[in-house]
Amino acid sequence: MRKGPSSKTKKAVAKRFTLTAKGKLKRSQAGRRHLAASKNRKTKRQLASREVVAHADTKRMKVCLPFS
Repeated sequence: MRKGPSSKTKKAVAKRFTLTAKGKLKRSQAGRRHLAASKNRKTKRQLASREVVAHADTKRMKVCLPFS
């Protein structure tokens, strides 16, 4: 008997996103990796916080995280 396709976790997605208790996805913000000397303290501090992924993108990401 043949088995169906298995769902695997996409490790690239698993490293970048975390699932909250309510099922939302959190991600880190862009713009913090380099050229930080030209950014002021407030900007860098705000970029350090995590942001919730947009509702339109959440469904696609959850397919890549079947066991979360």
